[in-house]
Parts: sequence; structure tokens; C-alpha cells
Amino acid sequence: MASFGVGAEQEPLLGDHTPGSRGDIIETEEHYKSRWRSIRILYFTMFLSSVGFSIVIMSIWPYLQKIDQTADASFLGWVIATFSLGQMAASPLFGLWSNYRPRKEPLIVSIFISVAANCLYAYVHLPPSHNKYYMLVARGLVGFGAGNVAVIRSYIAGATSLQERTSAMANTSACQALGFILGPVFQTCFALIGEKGVTWDTIKLQINMYTAPVLLSVFLGILNIILILTILREHRVDDSGRQCKNINFEEVSTDEVQVPQGNIDQVAVVATNVLFFVVLFIFALFETIGERAILLGGLIVVWVGFFILLPWGNQFPKIQWEDLHNNSIPNTTFGEIIITLWKSPREDHNEGPTGCPFEQAWCLYTPMIHLAQFLIAAVLVGIGYPSCNVMSYTLYSKILGPKPQGVYMGWLTASGSAARILGPVFISQVYTAWGPRWAFSLVCGLVLLTITLLGVVYKRLIAFSVRHGGIQE
Repeated sequence: MASFGVGAEQEPLLGDHTPGSRGDIIETEEHYKSRWRSIRILYFTMFLSSVGFSIVIMSIWPYLQKIDQTADASFLGWVIATFSLGQMAASPLFGLWSNYRPRKEPLIVSIFISVAANCLYAYVHLPPSHNKYYMLVARGLVGFGAGNVAVIRSYIAGATSLQERTSAMANTSACQALGFILGPVFQTCFALIGEKGVTWDTIKLQINMYTAPVLLSVFLGILNIILILTILREHRVDDSGRQCKNINFEEVSTDEVQVPQGNIDQVAVVATNVLFFVVLFIFALFETIGERAILLGGLIVVWVGFFILLPWGNQFPKIQWEDLHNNSIPNTTFGEIIITLWKSPREDHNEGPTGCPFEQAWCLYTPMIHLAQFLIAAVLVGIGYPSCNVMSYTLYSKILGPKPQGVYMGWLTASGSAARILGPVFISQVYTAWGPRWAFSLVCGLVLLTITLLGVVYKRLIAFSVRHGGIQE
């Protein structure tokens, strides 16, 4: 009998409908349960990675103003962007590390970096000067720790069969999205503590509405490290579900199958990176029929959404004529756009005239976008984006096959981070200079080019095992 793990041999599970079984594939119930326990621990890790970004996003600006009066709107933009910069830099490094060492190592180190960075964030008020730079470093290190996303997706891709992978990748993306959603909810709950809060004089720690969220992240990070140390085990299966030999395995069974030989289709790899970049780029602007068809369908839905968002008709927006009395022309930056999200209704009420700024010439000849247009576009992009996101990861992992995927997943995560950095810059610059017609037309053109690319490489976007004859598509 085959033996997996430590101790006495386990009775193998056989049959198509038995947990962990794939026809003639043998997997013990203990091995199956251990494999999925490990995957679920990484679902939790992915959730925490997203929470680390979103849990302070709504309080960064008031906290930055409180600790350093010299911080302006442009610096706020850097503080927000540095998370993605850190993640972009770290993802390939952690991915490479995970290819040659047990995945526990980069996971624990990355989470420890995030924990330390959140502790630094909680103490950025202490230094007598340059506090804003301490916050910049803290957010960059949190992003660097979030580079473990590449390790997580690499592990899940290697620990699931082709049949399991699509749902596993979908669950991973769902946990990531849930983290983005719940982060601001946690922040809102901690707002009840107030700005003053309480102070722990012994360690000079202020616990208030700004620091409590990151302290929660510290606690959850430590819990995550404990779970990884005690529950996570190294598992790897081939596309059929058979346990494979792996450099990261703690123990190697003589019954494990060898990794299939063959070259990875680099054209398909690069094309998927480009597709994923565009998907994340578009999402940043807007903040089983098969994976290829779903990806194509998702891109088409996104294109329709942005096409509907184009200005139509002959009704023009209200103009801020009052601004003509001001001799200066405001230079609105992306950071200033973000700041408006934090303003209270009372502040907005006293802000003065509303409407399209007169100094933006396109306001005079570009039709207004109606609320119905925006809502329909939001629904369509909201439908198209998740399918594109999940299918990009799923296709990518299947193209790479059973070989170590850490580095490749690192580059895919880095391309997504780059998209989240460039997307807001693109939309703020183009929209301000030329208006929504040019901004959304360019997005539509970008999506059409992406759909064309997908059509060109469509037949190449197949699983590694299918390409090399191991499994029928």
C-alpha cells in the first residue's frame, strides 16, 4: 500500500467519487484532509494580506495630517502607492524562495515583516520629526510582506489537480476580495474609540481609531504564523491529482509519481501576464465552459461597461463659472481627489460651487454622464472583473503545470501591482486633461487590444498536461 506522511500506512481511497480520488489515483483520507487543511490556512493568509491594505485606507489621510503637518496631498499619493510598490518588488523574490525551500519559510518571514511594519505604523507619532517618512516606510513594508500572495497562489496551484484548481483559485480570489471589503468595515468599528483613545504609558503605545486597526492586524498576523507552523504541510500533486515528488516535501514517498517533463509555453505565459495586467489596470480605474471562454466573456462584458460609460447625448454638465473670479488655476492631483473621500458632509456643504471646473475646457463640449449610465457600467464591470481575475490565475497555473511556480506567480503578482499603481495615474491625468470621452475611449481601445491578444493566443492557453499528452482537454 502507498504511505503518505508519518506513522503507519493508511488505507488508500479508490474510486471516482471518493474524496481525493481521481479514478485510479490513490490518496489516503488523511493525506486528502491534510492537503485541504493547508489550502484553507492559505485562504486565511490571503484574506489577511488584503486586510493589511484596506484596513487603514480610509484613515491614512487624517492620521498623516495629525502626525506631520508638512504632509500634503501628493505625499498621500506616495503613501498609498508604496504598498503596491513593495508588493511588486517582493513577489518575485518570495516566489523564487518558495521554489527551492519549504513554503513555510517565505510565508512566515513575509508575515513577520507585515507584523513588524504594522507595529512601526502604530508608533509613527513618536519621532520628533519626519513622521511622514516613517509612515511611508511602514506602508511599503506592509506591501513587501503582502508579496507572499505569489507563494500562496503557487502553493495552491501545486497542491490541486486540474479538476480542483478552478474552484480553489476562485476561493482564493474570494478571500482576497473579502479582505478588501471587510478592512474598511473594521476601520469603521474602531472609529468608536476616537482620536484620543487610551495610552499604554509603559510602552508608549497610543490605542486610538488610527492605531487600533493595525494592532488587530498584528494580532491576526501572529495567529496566522502559529497556524502555518502547526497545520500547514507541504503538498504537491500533478494535474491528475497524484502526489508528486517535490523539493519542498518534508518526506518523500517512493510511491510518488515523477513530474512530467516538457517545456512551458513561454508565449502563453507572457500573454497571460499581459492579460492579467490589463484586467487589474481596468479594475484600478474603476476601483464549465472553460477558463478561456470565461476570460473572453469577462473582457467583453467589461468593454460593454466602459462603452456605456462614454458621454452620449446633448446635455452638458453644470460649469463652475464662479471660479472665473479666481485668478489662479487649481492643479488637481490624484492625492487631492482621494482627499475628497474623507471630507465630511458639512465640509462639502461649505466648499462652494459645484460642477465641472471651467478651466477644464472639455467641460464645455463633453456631454454629462448620467447616473443610470454609471450604475449600469458599474454592474457590468463588477460582473466582468471577477471572472477575468479568477480565470487569469487559473489559466496561468494550468499553463505552468506541475513544475515549481513560485517565480512565475511572483511576476504575475508584480504585474498586478504595477497595474494598480499605473491605473489611477492614467485615469487622473487623462481625465483631467481631456475628459471622460477620451479616458474611457482609451480604456475601450485597450480592452479591444486585449481581446485581440486573447484571440491570437487562444489555442495556446491550455494546461501543461494537455499540451504534453497526459490528459485530454
